[in-house]
Amino acid sequence: MSFARVRALVVVGLLAAVALVFVVVAVVRDTQGSGASARGCPEGWPLADLSLRTYKDVKINILNGTSEPGLASSVGDDFRNRKFQVKKEGNAAHFDGVALLRFGPKGVGSAHLLRAFFLNNAERDYDAKRQDDTVDVVLGDGFQQLATTTEVNQSLGDLGAPTAPEGSCPMPVENK
Repeated sequence: MSFARVRALVVVGLLAAVALVFVVVAVVRDTQGSGASARGCPEGWPLADLSLRTYKDVKINILNGTSEPGLASSVGDDFRNRKFQVKKEGNAAHFDGVALLRFGPKGVGSAHLLRAFFLNNAERDYDAKRQDDTVDVVLGDGFQQLATTTEVNQSLGDLGAPTAPEGSCPMPVENK
């Protein structure tokens, strides 16, 4: 074996050893495994479910906050056509914005998904005491139409991952 080959094998061997050391150090120091855990969550704070659900698993109430009659029903039909579980439709107090999403700790991921249908123009109203996973969607004067599938996907990409609202902690994955 020539000297050049021996030198090349030694260099490749050293590089492999250094790479192995880096991998072991990275795995040992990894902190992402417990990133969404409730350890360190102050006592009494609710655990927010940050998981994005499929459309068929999202429960919503559609409320009309405008003077336009039948808006809740037509938007409810749009959501049903997209396979959402529309629990009820009705009227609400007048609302000026595009939409208002009311939800509790169990509905954080669902509300995050619904924001994409309003192109991130929906205001959020988080209630830490709310016990169900249903999201109330109050349609306002600024509402025109729901986003298309492509717009929803782009909006979800722009929104990023759901985050726990102030006063709550992320729910550990094993509790879901």
